[in-house]
Amino acid sequence: QVQLVESGGGLVQAGGSLRLSCAASGRTVSSYTMGWFRQAPGKEREFVAAIRWSGSLTDYADSVKGRFTISRNNAKNTVYLQMNSLKPEDTAVYFCAARYRVEVTTRSYDYWGQGTQVTVSS
Repeated sequence: QVQLVESGGGLVQAGGSLRLSCAASGRTVSSYTMGWFRQAPGKEREFVAAIRWSGSLTDYADSVKGRFTISRNNAKNTVYLQMNSLKPEDTAVYFCAARYRVEVTTRSYDYWGQGTQVTVSS
């Protein structure tokens, strides 16, 4: 079992930055592909970014490419999502997810956090 806890959300003005953290426990994240998803009010949950379990291969949704960066610190068992140039349409609850040793192109994950709210004001 993997337990995931997100933090770092909040209220920011358009053009600002936030860094989300996802702290894992129960297993080491170095063996898991980690993903970030988001869900805006009235919309379905959508993929944002992923980082492969081995190495540094990443994948991003087109809507965040060039603005968001996913990274991991295996020593801290934590994954991050650096979000720059934020837009009002980035407003959503952001979720961290994990799945054991799959490619970054997967969109199906086994473990999920509770989410953290990100609100971008115009």
